[in-house]
Amino acid sequence: MGPRERERYSRQILFPGLGEIGQQKLADSEIVLVGSGALGSLQADLLVRAGVGRLRIIDRDYVELSNLQRQCLFTEADAEQGLPKAVAAARRLEQVNSLVEVIPVVADLTPSNVNELLADAKLILDGTDNFETRYLINDFSVLHKIPWVYGAAVGSYGVVMPFVPGMTACLKCIYPEPPAGPQPTCETAGILSSAAAVIAALQVSEAIKILSGHLELVTRKVTTVDVWTGIIRQVFCPERDPNCPACALEQFFHLEGAGCILVSLCGRNAVQIHERRQPLDLAELRSRLAPLGEVRANEFALRFSVPPYEMTVFPDGRAIIKGTTDIGLARSLYARYIGA
Repeated sequence: MGPRERERYSRQILFPGLGEIGQQKLADSEIVLVGSGALGSLQADLLVRAGVGRLRIIDRDYVELSNLQRQCLFTEADAEQGLPKAVAAARRLEQVNSLVEVIPVVADLTPSNVNELLADAKLILDGTDNFETRYLINDFSVLHKIPWVYGAAVGSYGVVMPFVPGMTACLKCIYPEPPAGPQPTCETAGILSSAAAVIAALQVSEAIKILSGHLELVTRKVTTVDVWTGIIRQVFCPERDPNCPACALEQFFHLEGAGCILVSLCGRNAVQIHERRQPLDLAELRSRLAPLGEVRANEFALRFSVPPYEMTVFPDGRAIIKGTTDIGLARSLYARYIGA
């Protein structure tokens, strides 16, 4: 480590838990961040300032004006140009710390590209917006024994869980199935930027522990924070499930793509998507979407219009998104309004 690096990271090196040895381990690390929205942009900023060696950012989405309230890497100019989030994030981060290699990847993480996009990672950070992608990360993590840190935030509430293969339970142990019913999203329930900031900071703290070699300090608890009520809770993670399909039986259904991500082009300028494996309550979904756009529904289907897109949602969770043939965009709209 040269004089320039020692000066840049001097305050971090002074921290007894890290020191110069820990700082060098950070510099030698490669991290993959999946998603650069509210959580991901904050994680990326903190990690680059902390001096990780290489950061790969995977994101399928584009910058919009509504992102700027909480997604700290983006500007009005990024939104006006409609830049891919991964690209806009990388441009900003290169100005923050030129010593870190930042690699933007404009893509949707799927079973077909997961081995390529997550290759060589020492750690995976969750900045995603849906459980199917998290299950895919979990399968890859368990198979290749790569730690990852789960995080989610909506409204004023967020949750963090670190997963270290062979040491902790995995996501499948804790959530054998995704939560039932439509889930709140930033579009339907809003989000406070402070909630995203707290959760992202906790994720990065766990990441630094892992990367600097302090596995014994990894929090083996589920941490939940509500910044509005001020309530912070921690409960011990369940023990590893001896019948877990992933970490016990080594059945990696999500890596194989079995029943996980079913997306297809559907006629002209439309995509059919069926990511959920549980039914939807259309009446409840209608009440959540009504403030956001035109909604028409009956017992057979719900139609939701947010120009230039129109979504037709069916009770089994299937949806047809009209107005695009971009599968990544369709999945993003599905996760944004339906939850996944």
